[in-house]
Amino acid sequence: MKDKRITEADVIAELRDGMTIGIGGWGSRRKPMQLVRAILRSPLRDLTVVSYGGADVGLLCAAGKVKKVIYGFVSLDSIPLEPHFRAARQAGTVEVMELDEGMLQWGLYAAALRLPFLPTRAGLGSDIMTLNPELRTVASPYGDDTLLAMPALPLDVALVHMNRADAAGNTQFLGPDLYFDDLFCAAAKRRFVSCERIVETAELSAGGSVHTLKLSRLLVDGVVAAPGGAHFTSCEPDYPRDEAFQKEYATAAGDPARWAEFRTRWLECDAVEYGRRLGERGAEVHK
Repeated sequence: MKDKRITEADVIAELRDGMTIGIGGWGSRRKPMQLVRAILRSPLRDLTVVSYGGADVGLLCAAGKVKKVIYGFVSLDSIPLEPHFRAARQAGTVEVMELDEGMLQWGLYAAALRLPFLPTRAGLGSDIMTLNPELRTVASPYGDDTLLAMPALPLDVALVHMNRADAAGNTQFLGPDLYFDDLFCAAAKRRFVSCERIVETAELSAGGSVHTLKLSRLLVDGVVAAPGGAHFTSCEPDYPRDEAFQKEYATAAGDPARWAEFRTRWLECDAVEYGRRLGERGAEVHK
């Protein structure tokens, strides 16, 4: 099997201005934050970001990297509103496509199936159609139903974070939910996974854990070893969300001077060092 181990620099070298990038995870859970940091350090601009969003979306908006956001929500979970995305949304500095969570899933699924759209009842009877006048309805050929035709959301690149992977790109989640990381990868032309640890293939299925292998090497183009690479979001069971760090992040967002200091410190951090300290101190992540 091909060895797909690469670095975050290799991932950034594949990205271009104006690309549509899907970011896996959910809110403030198992986000590929090391790869997000790498984008923040890069000169990339005018990105369309597709996400069940959290700080990934907020940080990219705050840095002026984003032209458009396609999302089901943007939240920090324990802090309901992502402050940087809220500011960008209120100021009108980014274009948006606001969707029901199920519609976003269906758009990714349609792209994965290489279909132009999938019919759904989600969004009917709401302001979704008003907010997104480009959406259309379709008449069922098997009855009298009128359904919303959710367009496919094809991605140029998908970025996700997993607990474990082997060198060939088979990946494993060990937390409570895969979220929709498999759909993000299936909907994309190029797919890159960061992970807490790269292990031997046999270790992925040890202890009867085959059901956690939902993302195969066929849907992965590159694997980045990134211990602590989801911080400050959670990556259960390896570590929980760093609530203290996240609170500092949200508080600093309201103060330009404090935010400038915070952003510089966070961008310069080393995810490998995060991983080492997480291993030493368990759930107590460093500030």
